[in-house]
Amino acid sequence: MKHRLRLLPLCVALSATPLLAGTPAEALRAADPGEAPAALPPPLPDLQRLDAPPTDADLAQALARWREANRRVAEFPRGHMDLLRWEAARAPAPAPAPPTPAPAKPLTLAEALNMSLRERPDLFTHTGMNPLERARVRVAFAGHVRALQQAWIDAVALRASAQLSADVLDTARTGTELGRRMVQAGNWPHARLLQEQRIEAEAWRAQGDATLAAQAALERLAALLGLWRAAEVRALSERLPDALPAPPERMTPPAPDASPEAAALRGDPSLAIERDQAERMFTGLPEGRWDAWARERDAALEAMPAPDGSTATPPHLGDLRLLREQRPMQAEEHRARLLRMASERRAMARLAWSQLAVRHAQARHADQVIAPLGDELQQDMQRRVNGMLESTWTLLASARERSAGLRTAVMARRDYWRAQAAWQALLAGDGFAIDAPSGAGDAPTSGASTPH
Repeated sequence: MKHRLRLLPLCVALSATPLLAGTPAEALRAADPGEAPAALPPPLPDLQRLDAPPTDADLAQALARWREANRRVAEFPRGHMDLLRWEAARAPAPAPAPPTPAPAKPLTLAEALNMSLRERPDLFTHTGMNPLERARVRVAFAGHVRALQQAWIDAVALRASAQLSADVLDTARTGTELGRRMVQAGNWPHARLLQEQRIEAEAWRAQGDATLAAQAALERLAALLGLWRAAEVRALSERLPDALPAPPERMTPPAPDASPEAAALRGDPSLAIERDQAERMFTGLPEGRWDAWARERDAALEAMPAPDGSTATPPHLGDLRLLREQRPMQAEEHRARLLRMASERRAMARLAWSQLAVRHAQARHADQVIAPLGDELQQDMQRRVNGMLESTWTLLASARERSAGLRTAVMARRDYWRAQAAWQALLAGDGFAIDAPSGAGDAPTSGASTPH
C-alpha cells in the first residue's frame, strides 16, 4: 500500500544547487582539506564596556556638570530617553550598504527533500527487494523526512530567537548608557550603574548562546541538504523565512473514522508483515498443540521460585516431547513479538498524539495570551512613562519582558511543528521519542525603579 507523507506547509529559499552536486568529483572536493576557506570569527556580539564615567574631584566643577546635565535633560519631556533618541537622530548617517542581489527562487521543503536524498542512496527502494527490505527502507525514509523537517524548523525558530536576544541586548545597553550618564551627572551612585552593567552582561551571554544555537541548527540543516561550502551555508541562512507559520486553529484527526492508535498501526509496514507471518503460523498449528504448549508454559511460570534478591532462577520447561516440536515454540515467539510490537506502537501513538495536542494548545496559548500580554504591558508602561508616572528603567524592563514573551511564542511554535513532524513520521512507520520542551530563556530583570 502506497503511503503518502504529508509535508509541512513551509518553504525555504536557497541558492541554486551547484552543477557538480551529487557527483563523485563534488564528494572528493568536500573531503579535500585544500578546499577549506579561512576561519570565520566566532558569532559573538560586540564586547561589553565596563569603563566608569569620569567624575570631578572638585566640588564646584561637579556641581556645574550636574547643573548642565540636568538642564539638557529638562529640555526633553521624557528626560534621558528622549535625549538619547535626539542624539541618535542627529548622528552621522552610516555608509550606504552595497546593493543586495535579488533573492534566489524559493525552494520548497519537498524540493529540499529531493536535494537531501542525493546523499542517502540507502533510502531508495529498487527492483528485487523482498517485502521486508522494502518495509525497512520505508521506515528509514520516514525517519529521514522527520529529521529534515525538524532541522528546518529548528533553523527558522532559533534564528528568530537569536534576533529577539539581540533586541534584549540592545535594550540592556540602552539602560547601561543611561545609567552611565546618571552617574556622570551625579544623580546615581556607581553601585546603581553596576546593576545595569550586570543586566547587560547577562544579556550579552544569552545573545552569544542564542547565536551559537542558531548556527548549530543551520549547520544541521545544511548537512542534510548536502551543502558543505561556507558560502552556501551563509546563503541558506539569509534565505530562511523570518518566522514559522502559526499553528492551525484546530488539530486534524488522523482520519475521519480512525483513532490515533489505528492510524499508527496501519502505517507500520513491519507490523503488517509480522502480523501476516504470525497469523500463518497460528493457523498452521496442529489441533490441541497450542493448548498443550500454553499449559506447559503456565506450569513452568507457577513453579518458578521467587527471586530472593541474590539469585534469580528462570522458568524451566521439562516436556521433551513438546520441545522437540518446533512449530509451537515458533508460534510462541511470533505471538510474543507481535504483541510487543503492537503494544509499543499503540503506546507511541497515544504519546505522540498527546504531545501534539499539548504542543498545539501551548502554541495557541503563547500566540493568543503570552505575546499579547507582553505587548499590552509595554504599551501601558509607555503611557505611564509619558505621563511621568513611571521611570525609564521600568519601560526598559517591560521591553525585555516583551521580548521574553515573543521568544516563548517562537519556541512554542517550534515545539508544535516538531511534534507535527514526529506524528506524521509515526504514521509512516517511523518510531517515536517524546521531545523535551524548549526553554525560551528568562530575560534579565532590572533593579528597583528609579526616577528618570
